[in-house]
Amino acid sequence: MTRPVDAAPTTPVPRPAHTTDCTRAKCIALTFDDGPGPFTSAILDALEKAKARASFFMIGSAITTDPGIVRRMAAAGMGVGNHTWSHPQVTALTPDQVTGEITRQSSAVAAATGHEPFAVRPPYGAFTRSTPHAGLPFVLWDVDTEDWKNLDPTRTTQRALSGAHPGAIVLMHDIHPSTAKALPGIIAALQKQGYTLVTVDELLPGMDPSGSYYSAG
Repeated sequence: MTRPVDAAPTTPVPRPAHTTDCTRAKCIALTFDDGPGPFTSAILDALEKAKARASFFMIGSAITTDPGIVRRMAAAGMGVGNHTWSHPQVTALTPDQVTGEITRQSSAVAAATGHEPFAVRPPYGAFTRSTPHAGLPFVLWDVDTEDWKNLDPTRTTQRALSGAHPGAIVLMHDIHPSTAKALPGIIAALQKQGYTLVTVDELLPGMDPSGSYYSAG
């Protein structure tokens, strides 16, 4: 039975403390949009096996079908983010509609984990200066793997690695099998290059709730 989106769990998920200082370490943030889905578990498996962290910007309507995977993310120290309730292009909505999309998704995260999401990623990266933040920073990206378009593990890997740089935020999607297949190799290659894979809020501590961020640069 799906938990109502406005009900918090009895026991909030304990979240591991993040200790990486990205002013000293060579940090990069992998991010995944549009889940949770059938490949999210495999992506979490690869991250946990490598002792790596990432951030997930999830659709609220998908969260309610599998709140357990969201609890697993939080317990593993992953970043749990907001990708609106139904993935609309928010520039086509009224301010009240945008706020409703964000807050409804935040309620679904709170119902699953006992915690609010750390940031919003507007669908398609589309927003304007007047788009409501609903109390959360906007997090975009500066490295686009285009995994949704190429659906090819080799091309996704090439784009992730060629764009990688300290402080980068890398865009992927946890709803494609090709991305799940590519991820172990991407993680291994980045770690071999000396990167520490962190959450966005670890890469960018103290984000302004009204700010918009594309990287740590």
